[in-house]
Amino acid sequence: MKSTHAITTYFRENRTAILLGVACLTVVDFLQLVIPRIIKLAVDDLTAYSVDMAGLLTYAGWIMIIAILIASLRYVWRRCLIGTSRRVEEGLRNRLFAHVQTLSAAYFDRTKTGDLMAHATNDIQHIRMATGMGMVALTDAVVLGTAAIGFMLYINVTLTLLVLIPMPFIVFSTRVFTRRMHRMYQNVQASFSDLTEAVRERFAGIRIIKAYNRQQDATRSIVGVSQEYVDRNLKLVKIIGAFFPMMLLFSNLSLAIVLYVGGRQTIAATITTGDFVAFISYLGLLTWPMMAMGWVVNLMQRGKASLDRINTILSTRPDIATTAGARPIEGTDLTFRNVGFTYGPGLPPALTDITLAIKAGYTVGIVGPPGSGKTTLLNLIPRLYDVSAGRLIMGGIDIRDLTIDELRSRIAFVPQEPFLFAGTIRDNILFGHRTASDTAIERAIHDAALTDTLTTLAHGLDTVIGERGLILSGGQKQRLALARAFLRDAPLLILDDPVSQVDTETGNAIVRTIRKRAREKTVIVVSHRLSAVRGADVIIALDNGRITEAGTHEELIAGDRYYAKIFHLQELEEGYHGN
Repeated sequence: MKSTHAITTYFRENRTAILLGVACLTVVDFLQLVIPRIIKLAVDDLTAYSVDMAGLLTYAGWIMIIAILIASLRYVWRRCLIGTSRRVEEGLRNRLFAHVQTLSAAYFDRTKTGDLMAHATNDIQHIRMATGMGMVALTDAVVLGTAAIGFMLYINVTLTLLVLIPMPFIVFSTRVFTRRMHRMYQNVQASFSDLTEAVRERFAGIRIIKAYNRQQDATRSIVGVSQEYVDRNLKLVKIIGAFFPMMLLFSNLSLAIVLYVGGRQTIAATITTGDFVAFISYLGLLTWPMMAMGWVVNLMQRGKASLDRINTILSTRPDIATTAGARPIEGTDLTFRNVGFTYGPGLPPALTDITLAIKAGYTVGIVGPPGSGKTTLLNLIPRLYDVSAGRLIMGGIDIRDLTIDELRSRIAFVPQEPFLFAGTIRDNILFGHRTASDTAIERAIHDAALTDTLTTLAHGLDTVIGERGLILSGGQKQRLALARAFLRDAPLLILDDPVSQVDTETGNAIVRTIRKRAREKTVIVVSHRLSAVRGADVIIALDNGRITEAGTHEELIAGDRYYAKIFHLQELEEGYHGN
């Protein structure tokens, strides 16, 4: 698919405005061509001493009327054509963002955030310039250039042909330069993405940088990436720096020809003085189309390079999508049947031969050392990733045959690292259930042990928490994420280490809430604090992506393996701290 197909929709939608804008621009170009004709008549009358003050005033009046018309129509075409480019910019950015949201989690594992930010800002800005001023410059180059040559031919064919001698050199040089410019624009845009990502990462980690006193290292890193961006731009500037002066050189060469040859014809009375002045005026008008040709090439090459990059994303299909003929969910019981998963070719398996049955209404606890595959197992349930082997079945149906939106609507998920948006506490709690009542919000806050925290904040629920919940502690962020999940009230509650950042007393209160909610829905809890899973219907222990033991709390304690050892160790720690 050609890259230009990504924006043709917006041209069709705005075709009336585009046609009106081009029509007004064309009229403006022709009106500009009329002015030299008026100047010719005035100069001829002046040289013949056949004009009086009233005649000069008439010529001046016509020029003023044309100037007013040009100004009015120029406003219209700018409103239509530049306005259309802004609509293209808006539509393309919205489409890009909407499409990126459909892409699978694996896409973001291999794509830098800075790269996506560069696409959504710099690339789309270049496309806007190409579709706006590029369209204007192209129209001027065709209409004004062609018409100016026509008027020049009308004045004197021989002189016009001499003036056009540089034209083939312009065409040839343009073809040579555009190929190199397109390649260099792509390199510049890629470098800009790297720079954006480097700056974003260091701003996001500014507190760690300051804590470790690594400001100079961070600066050196940015300077290095920035220098690479500058170097690539300088290579591009060398090409552009040669291209535009070349256009001016050919334009001035034409002017030199006119002055010499046209001056001699004027002296010889082959053409009138007015014709000579008008010819120079038309050559001046022709200079802009010649320059516009270079500018159009510049804009179009930059825009095409950006459009190619945007189109690469738009043509990327999500790894995980609702299949044709997807079926509705018929139950919330889950079955892992010989499930295996790997994050990519050549990488070791994160999960191997996982077989587990979770009945609706059950509470399942998952424990294991760091890196054992607990979070990966949870991510398979809402299809953030798809299984690499085996089957994951919900209600008797493979979840790959279910509608993704319906599947995820049945799940309330608290990730290991809770993500908060830079709004208010209320906004973040309501994220999963926008129409929840005040009573439901209060219950979710109470169940997440967040009530006391709110009383310490002057604005309560309407407190702005900053980027990623800047003003909150780790435990407060975790409880806010829990409140968000509790408010959603979905039949399947997935909790990834929900009490890892809170004190024992608060953690126990949250565990009691989880157990109470377990009577109403299916709950899957990953926790390093074993008190959070002690009351589960079944507990599994993972190690190196495999289930090493499974059973109730009492059964695993009797087994004297990983679970029993960790449980007894935590009992000793809690007893020590209690004393």
